[in-house]
Amino acid sequence: MNDKLTAGRREWIGLAVLVLPCLLVSMDVSVLFFALPFISADLGPTATQQLWIMDAYGFVLAGLLITMGAVGDRIGRRRLLLIGAAAFGVASVTAAYSNSAELLILTRGLLGLAGATLMPSTLALIRNMFHDAAQRKTAIAVWTAGLTMGATIGPIVGGFLLDHFWWGSAFLINVPAMVLLLVVGPFLLPEFRAPESGRFDLAGAAISLVAMIAVIYGIKQIAVDGVTASSVAGLVLGLVLAVAFVHRQRTTASPLVDVSLFRNRTFSGAVVVSVVSMFCFIGITMYTNQYLQLVLGMRPFTAALWSLAVMPGVMICMTISGVLANKVRVSVLVTSGLVVLAAAFVVLTQVRADSPLWLVLVGAGLVASGVLMTVSLLADLILTAAPAEQAGAASAVSETGSELGAALGMAILGSVGAAIYHADMAGHVGSLPPDLARVAQDTLGGAVASGDPTVITAARIAFTEGFTVAATFGAVVVALTAVFAYRALRHVPVSVKQEEAVAA
Repeated sequence: MNDKLTAGRREWIGLAVLVLPCLLVSMDVSVLFFALPFISADLGPTATQQLWIMDAYGFVLAGLLITMGAVGDRIGRRRLLLIGAAAFGVASVTAAYSNSAELLILTRGLLGLAGATLMPSTLALIRNMFHDAAQRKTAIAVWTAGLTMGATIGPIVGGFLLDHFWWGSAFLINVPAMVLLLVVGPFLLPEFRAPESGRFDLAGAAISLVAMIAVIYGIKQIAVDGVTASSVAGLVLGLVLAVAFVHRQRTTASPLVDVSLFRNRTFSGAVVVSVVSMFCFIGITMYTNQYLQLVLGMRPFTAALWSLAVMPGVMICMTISGVLANKVRVSVLVTSGLVVLAAAFVVLTQVRADSPLWLVLVGAGLVASGVLMTVSLLADLILTAAPAEQAGAASAVSETGSELGAALGMAILGSVGAAIYHADMAGHVGSLPPDLARVAQDTLGGAVASGDPTVITAARIAFTEGFTVAATFGAVVVALTAVFAYRALRHVPVSVKQEEAVAA
């Protein structure tokens, strides 16, 4: 191994520092789930304001990832990371002490903006710090685990804090980590900026922001309310602007993203598989979480703790994948991860309303294992397929794809199960008053809230049937993606020189 390429103690400590913002950015998506009832009682938001309190963060984060990746390439990735850390800390304090729903929505949007500066900068800096392919794969696996762990422990941390403190504490936990990053980042993290980046494409940045927000808004509206005029308008607007964005990036002298990267089959193939992986992960996790709470009757905090039971198996799978990464073709490993994910969906098709807890935990554990095995390898492929000076933009494309996949997972898999549930419940809510009947027929949570034992039993069976149909649909999608992944990535050889190979 070339000593000039080998990362030392400083780089590995720097990696630990980089994982902190990833952990918190992903945690901030889920930590608010438990806090919303307390926020509602304190600030009295309208129903629309409640939705924006939850969604403002994700909308702005997704809409600005590509822009901020390009900004980091131009002004310096470490500089942008530190600016984002400072902004994230200030916005967290402001959110914690918000005295109105309007101020909290604004600060959630600012948190999303700051989060968009952190995510692509951390992944791009890993490429600058870890030049050896084997070490870089390990570093990206750690980075990926940090993202997943943040989403997993968010509800646990939120539940613990709200048992002991006021709702603002869910935001204040961000501050110490951001302060630590600001203090040690300048000493542990290298700086990198593209040598010839050209003028910043401000118009392209605006188009990409509106396009992503419109697309994800449309998808989320379909997931919640079905196909409506506003959801279709959002999707159409977003898709039209996405086409306009691609056209602009192909014709402008200084694009935010070099769209010719997508001609590289390694890059484009890895992005597509990454989108599908997050589609499956978020879409089915939505079901497993509700199953634990509303079918098995667990409290949210208890369900979150049980979700940690799968982590040892997940870590074993990731470790095996990391060991094999320098001995086995990446196409085989990625396909194997997708096979594990498909097996998970097959297991979940066997879940019934009275199934034992271990069955859904096995399925959830296999889902997490398959996704993490796959996503960490894909992130490395996406980074190394792009030139070093475009690593920030490339990592932003990867993160944007993940956000889009997550939104699609909630909308499509969520809609599949919701349609089954709604149809099955049509004949079981006649004993309820009209208002309660409508709510009980729409969601399992509404049925449980009705308090009618017969309706609740029927709703749990109907929800589980929708769950298993969604899992069947997911298994088919993953199987097709596994075939695509093997064909798209089979040209990538087994070598520590993989960075040179994927650029071909």
